[in-house]
Amino acid sequence: MPLRLPESAPLPSPSRAAALLEVPVARLRPTQMCVGLAEVRQRVREFKDESLKERRAYLKRKPVPLVRNGAGHLWMVDRHHRLRALLQMDPEATAFGYVALEVAATENRLTLQTLRQRGWLYLYNRRGHGPFPPEHLPQQVSTLQDDAYRSLVWRLKREGYIAAAPLAPFHEFRWGAWLRRCSLPAFHSLYLEPALPTARRLVCSPAASVLAGWQGRH
Repeated sequence: MPLRLPESAPLPSPSRAAALLEVPVARLRPTQMCVGLAEVRQRVREFKDESLKERRAYLKRKPVPLVRNGAGHLWMVDRHHRLRALLQMDPEATAFGYVALEVAATENRLTLQTLRQRGWLYLYNRRGHGPFPPEHLPQQVSTLQDDAYRSLVWRLKREGYIAAAPLAPFHEFRWGAWLRRCSLPAFHSLYLEPALPTARRLVCSPAASVLAGWQGRH
């Protein structure tokens, strides 16, 4: 069955006046079950080419939207690939974030229900099966599954075939869900080349115009 994601509320952008929080990456709870390992590997390479000062400046420019509940627990609603790469490099890594939503509830179950109502949870596994109960979400970004279609969409974005939509939660997964309905040659996250020619043509087709970030042509 093709993956069908519900509509989601847009993420608020960070206010210039809002104070950024510096938090340990290992403390942040994911809101999705998967990442694309192709993007994670690229992020690791990029971070290794930067100095610590450059890395911190970059992370401040790209703060993580966070949800905080009454018990002080924090969920990341974006930047999973970036933080997964940071954690691979340094288990004690920290990142900068801003509180996009405060939830009064102290129970994690009620907090996850609120996020689900907003469409801020991605509850499908690496094969597109789901939705699973929110309690199935991993507790740390380091244990997220690899979704090859998420890797494929990242590559297409990087090449300019799909435009970014930074305030649309799980934008790339929506494209991945659409591509799952198409016939593509066999591929995986670390060997995307067989699927790329067909995928490039498909994401530029009029049939894909219903998706945010559609370019129409490269």
